[in-house]
Amino acid sequence: MSRARRNWIAGALSLLGELLITAGLVLALFVAYSLWWTNVLAERDAAAKGDAVRQQWLSDPAPSPSAAAGPGALDTAGGIGFLHVPAMRNGEVLVKRGTTPEVLNDGVAGYYTQPVKSALPWDAAGNFSLAAHRDGHGAKFHNIHELRTGDPIVFETRDTWYVYKVFAELRQTSKYNVDVITPVPRQSGRTAPGRYITLTTCTPVYTSKYRYVVWGELVRTEKVDAARTRPAELR
Repeated sequence: MSRARRNWIAGALSLLGELLITAGLVLALFVAYSLWWTNVLAERDAAAKGDAVRQQWLSDPAPSPSAAAGPGALDTAGGIGFLHVPAMRNGEVLVKRGTTPEVLNDGVAGYYTQPVKSALPWDAAGNFSLAAHRDGHGAKFHNIHELRTGDPIVFETRDTWYVYKVFAELRQTSKYNVDVITPVPRQSGRTAPGRYITLTTCTPVYTSKYRYVVWGELVRTEKVDAARTRPAELR
C-alpha cells in the first residue's frame, strides 16, 4: 500500500473518530436536556403555578364546589388542587385539566378528559383518573413502582382533604387500554361504583411503550382548618 493511500485512510479514520465523538457529545447533551434540564424547568414552572393557586385560595372566599355544584366552579386554568403521595417522594403535585403534553410537560399531573372523562374527588361516585410523566418534565410519577397496597394517596382542595388507600396495581398494560380509567375499573377487581382514584404513567422507565396503573379508593374526607393542618397520612 502506498504512503499516500495509508495517509488517506488514516485521515479518514481520524475524521470518522471525531464525528463519532461529536455525535456522542450531542447525544449526551440531548439526554441531559431530556432527563435533567426539562425537570429543572418543569419544577420551576409547576412551583410558580402552584403558588398562584394557593394565593387564589387565600384571596377567594368562595368554597370548593360540591357534587351538586358541578366541577366547573373549581375547574380553573390554574389547577384544581394538589396530589400528595408519600411513597413516591415527589412533594405536592399540582393537578390540572387534561393529559396532553402541553399540560403534563409543565411538571404537573392532569386528569383525563378523553377518551374517558374523569370524575372529580367531590363527585358522589366515579374514578378520579390522573396521568403524569415518569421521566423528564418533572417526572412526578417516577417512583410509582414504590406504591404498595394500603399506602395513602391524598388530594388537597381549598377546603377538603380526600384520603385514598391503594388497593391494586397493574404494572404493565397497553397504552390503548382505556378500561383502567373507566368509572368502575374492573381490572382493579372492583365491580361496583365507588369513589376511586387512578394513577397512570408510562413504563418501562424512559419509554412510553406501556402504561403502569395504580388504583386507590376513598376512605375518608377531612375539612381543611384555618392552619391547613395535614391529615395524619402526610405527617
